[in-house]
Amino acid sequence: MATDSDLSASMPEDAVVMSEQAAPMVVEVWTDGGCKPNPGPGGWGVLLRCKGRERELSGGETATTNNRMELTAAAEALEALNRPCVVSLHTDSEYVRNGITRWHTGWVRRNWRNASGDPVANMDLWRRLLEAAKPHDVSWHWVKGHSGVPENERVDQLATEARVRIEQGL
Repeated sequence: MATDSDLSASMPEDAVVMSEQAAPMVVEVWTDGGCKPNPGPGGWGVLLRCKGRERELSGGETATTNNRMELTAAAEALEALNRPCVVSLHTDSEYVRNGITRWHTGWVRRNWRNASGDPVANMDLWRRLLEAAKPHDVSWHWVKGHSGVPENERVDQLATEARVRIEQGL
């Protein structure tokens, strides 16, 4: 009877490497965005964690809204991934989580109109987010903001720092 070590010993070395590469990369993501005042100058922040390594991203705009910054953070996070991944994305925005998990199918079916028949707000960013999510297996998680979750507190800090840089013209 062959053991696991017997099987791997009989396999070509490149076959083992190929099977490891075929395994999807698992990435934990936290995102946040905000404005002060809303609308006004805004910032977004992202924390990506994979295989024990972390990467932070942030940015902002001079005239925007909280919702636009929340959507931008999620899109930027997914666009930063250079191959298909299994993604667990955490956001404190119910707008983002509900829009991507529930509302967008109706919007698309109604040609990007909401239930009232009006154009969907932030349609450009919803389309960007949907496109960015396509190559990945994304699970969307809502986390209560300012509740002591260290990763959520960190992305809030990144978003705030980005907004301040925008306000200061840096």
